[in-house]
Amino acid sequence: MPQTAAIAVLEKRLFFKERELQALLEITQAITHDANEADLYKIYQFTLIGQLGVRKMALYVLEDKQFRLKISFGTALQAGSHFALSNLPPQCQAQPCPVPELGLSAEWQPFELLVPVRQQETVQAFVFIGTTHADYATREALGFLETLSNILLGAVANRHLARQREASMMAEAAVRREIEIAQQVQQLLFPQKLPNNARVALHATYQPHTEIGGDYYDVVEIDTDRLLLCVADVSGKGMPASLLMSNFQAGLRTLLRTDADLITIVQELNHLIFRNAGGEKFITAFLGLYTRSTQELEYVNAGHNDPLLLPDTGPVQMLHDGTVMLGIMDELPPFGVGRAHVPPHSLLFTYTDGLTEVFNSEQEEFGEVGVLEVLARNRYLPLAKLHQELLRCIRDFNVNDDQFADDVTLLSLRVK
Repeated sequence: MPQTAAIAVLEKRLFFKERELQALLEITQAITHDANEADLYKIYQFTLIGQLGVRKMALYVLEDKQFRLKISFGTALQAGSHFALSNLPPQCQAQPCPVPELGLSAEWQPFELLVPVRQQETVQAFVFIGTTHADYATREALGFLETLSNILLGAVANRHLARQREASMMAEAAVRREIEIAQQVQQLLFPQKLPNNARVALHATYQPHTEIGGDYYDVVEIDTDRLLLCVADVSGKGMPASLLMSNFQAGLRTLLRTDADLITIVQELNHLIFRNAGGEKFITAFLGLYTRSTQELEYVNAGHNDPLLLPDTGPVQMLHDGTVMLGIMDELPPFGVGRAHVPPHSLLFTYTDGLTEVFNSEQEEFGEVGVLEVLARNRYLPLAKLHQELLRCIRDFNVNDDQFADDVTLLSLRVK
């Protein structure tokens, strides 16, 4: 080749390399400036038109296991159409193939060449091109096309990941806010101070299983002679359970101000829960009304674990009289009020099922028997220490150490 011709070839190659670099610079700048997906595809399209002299082009990108049409110009292909791998011989997934030899349907016949774009040995896109500039229809030019396509696909994938991360962060923030609100609601439900005095001692312990528990306890001094205790457990967890329990607490406090009897209170609470949850959620509850002057406890057990009454002498009493759990039916079956004598030095111990439903490595349940054994040994301890001892015992018993399957709530009253 004469020297002048060789120089001309080199100059032409240099010219095309400069244009390639300029094209890469443009798309890199677009990526750096956080261009959106549509703009990236436009830059890619204009680059192919300007740098490769392409006059017909279609880009199919792999999304949700299908190759979807993302760019099309110079053809009659419909936006959103798909292209199936089954239409191609295997070799066309690894190297460029002449379109006329593939036997494709008429809509792809205007194209001259099919170029697969691979990432990590997997085809991520197909580029159909037609009417390419003669000086640029070379393997070197196709290498540039694949490089440019890979840059585009990487940038688009990063945009998708960024949107997913943003959506995930927003969802996590919303969940976190919901948890915080539910925790605040739950903390407002619990009494801030228990009425300990010269005649009674009270102590409560609450250990949630998750960030938002479903247990509730309350102690209300109705007057100087009467004291109401309540322990409850709502089905489910999270914000719905927290809101339902807040309705329960508001209903209970309102009914107590009307001086209603226990049967009326329980019936009205059942109506309230059923109206709010439509029978899809329920609450187990124990409500006990202690009168100091008579040393009598009136109570209703609504499907809850039996509280334990331990007198100074004599057998333990299980307080089971009452009705079914609240909220499963609009009208409760007829029920009565249980009564128990609570003399000085008696201990009334109430709790939720997280205390008893603890299992050891042999799948034996701690159960009510385990609770009674701990109380028998430690019933005269200060109430705070008694609760600590119960929690220590179930942790030692539990196959999962201090990871309990449910919330644990303890509420104790000791008559002095």
